[in-house]
Amino acid sequence: MTEPSIDVAFHRPRTVQEAVALLRGDDGAMCLAGGATLVAMMNADLVAPSGLISLSGIEALKSTERQSDGSVRIGAMRKHHETAGEVLLEEGQCVLREAARQIANMPVRNMGTIGGSIAFFDPAADYPPALVAADAVVEISGPDGDRVVPAAEFFVGWYETALGPGDIVTSVRLPPALTGSIGFFHKLARVSGDFATVSVALVLAMTGGTVNHLAVAVGACGPTPVRLPDLEAELTGKALDDADIDRLATALADALDPIDDVRASAEYRRLVAPRMVKQAIAEAMQALGGAA
Repeated sequence: MTEPSIDVAFHRPRTVQEAVALLRGDDGAMCLAGGATLVAMMNADLVAPSGLISLSGIEALKSTERQSDGSVRIGAMRKHHETAGEVLLEEGQCVLREAARQIANMPVRNMGTIGGSIAFFDPAADYPPALVAADAVVEISGPDGDRVVPAAEFFVGWYETALGPGDIVTSVRLPPALTGSIGFFHKLARVSGDFATVSVALVLAMTGGTVNHLAVAVGACGPTPVRLPDLEAELTGKALDDADIDRLATALADALDPIDDVRASAEYRRLVAPRMVKQAIAEAMQALGGAA
């Protein structure tokens, strides 16, 4: 592998422990995963790391494995195109695969990684709402050892995560797929390949028209994905009607904290988001054979 021709120290550790030690030894160093975001920021003089710690040599971060309990562990260095075609994801877990398929364009999907994407955390990115809707957890290694953080708690604020100094995302883990579940990811963007203006991630499980599980997360409409677990619980165990769906969509819209930016106004996002929620639920119910 040819080292980059830039005036910073370049390291290529072989283990997570070695990478953590390198980060601990240089407060100004940054991890290089796929490089899709970091290299662009360096070229624009937005960041100037004293060192680059490439994670490309750590084989333990590159695999996807199904655990004995049915959960799926995706290594942080898995490329977007690999997650987009991941056959180990099934039923409701497929919400993550659908999100990966809509990331940017093929060159970016061939370069970028799931760990790098969520560690940087652009609130308009595609993975965060999908991970929150899937009840995924993020596995982290750092100076104080290993820990697991629920995705809903990992994304803290605008471009801010639960990662501390010296921490590295090692994987994301999705819980076992619920029998009869389905995962949907809807994204509204100005043009194909752009970040989301609004996104909706949904995991729904039904039996005979009765909802067994419902999770809906809205992205790109505030500092973190928005989900309402208490209301979801109220709607579980019953057959959803139009009033139920309207209630959830309206409550989600009320909970959003969007901004005006180059993609859309806050008002537009509040208008579109509930319509997208209702569309996603309707399509999921139809796919599962329930009324919509």
